[in-house]
Amino acid sequence: MTTPLLAVRDLTKHFAVSRGVLLARRTGTVRAVDGVSFELAEGETLALVGESGCGKSTTARLVLRLLDPTEGAIIFQGRDIARLPSAALRPLRRAMQPVFQDPFASLNPRMTVGRIIEEPMEVHGIGGAAWRRARVAELLRLVGLAPYHAERFPHQFSGGQRQRIGIARALALDPKLVVLDEPVSALDVSIQAQVLNLLADLQDRLGLAYLFIAHDLAVVRHIADRIAVMYLGRVVELADKRTLYRAPRHPYTQALLAAIPVPDPRRRRAAPLLSGDPPSPFDVPPGCAFRSRCAHARDRCREERPQLREIAPGHKVACHYAETLPLPELASLAAAHVPPALSHRLSLQAARRAAKV
Repeated sequence: MTTPLLAVRDLTKHFAVSRGVLLARRTGTVRAVDGVSFELAEGETLALVGESGCGKSTTARLVLRLLDPTEGAIIFQGRDIARLPSAALRPLRRAMQPVFQDPFASLNPRMTVGRIIEEPMEVHGIGGAAWRRARVAELLRLVGLAPYHAERFPHQFSGGQRQRIGIARALALDPKLVVLDEPVSALDVSIQAQVLNLLADLQDRLGLAYLFIAHDLAVVRHIADRIAVMYLGRVVELADKRTLYRAPRHPYTQALLAAIPVPDPRRRRAAPLLSGDPPSPFDVPPGCAFRSRCAHARDRCREERPQLREIAPGHKVACHYAETLPLPELASLAAAHVPPALSHRLSLQAARRAAKV
């Protein structure tokens, strides 16, 4: 069996909540990430999806060690980095790089584009000044920009161009893993397609592995190889994309798919949207955290917390009754809509990947 590039084991991040004078009295704990496990192979795209506040961005920051985990293991290239001190972690940072959600806030407005892309190489002592300038020009061409753009400042670019600059900066150190935290959610739909096409091309060319954080399931369906659905700090379903969209087994996954807009006024939803709000991570109820919003909840769900278990090869679900729940009729149809400019290109790339395997 091939060793995964990244293996996350029972990853946990709890934040203490304090109140009172000078915040001296601890009153509770927020369970932002509560026992997340998954693996990511070289050249693979794993998407983490879920509604706002489910813990997917916190998971991404933990993987990058921008946050220190409370418990669990983060095994990257065969080495557990969860407890590594900064000095030992620094060489490994070259192999894992982020692309942030907001292209306007993630670039220093006082630095030229050339300096922004060159800075990671300078920090890690890679090459001389002339070599780094040539590398900057190469990276700009790679992401669809021109070498002369290196002399400009971020405010002189559009949102899509800024995200390309952020991608070029992430590639400056030749990483193996790129963590993409909702990289297209702040962009227009047409620009989203261009950036996603670029990411897919770069993955094919450079053999990158992507941890792709997103909430748009229609886009995720076309760019991800496998999908992990998170709810209240935990993974509730994990499967390859075909299985997840054709036969979602967790009620929360089914509700997410049913909520995707369908561009056909004649087609009616086969399943109602979720009612109510998710429980607070400050006070997680016993048993299944989803039971207050689940139409299939039973007494066992109130008492026993479901564990993520394999119900079929490669398909894991955290639900006591995953095998017996009815499948929604329109789960796969509702997820079928994607911008035409994106759908055709990504479908061709997916076919090329399958042919390589």
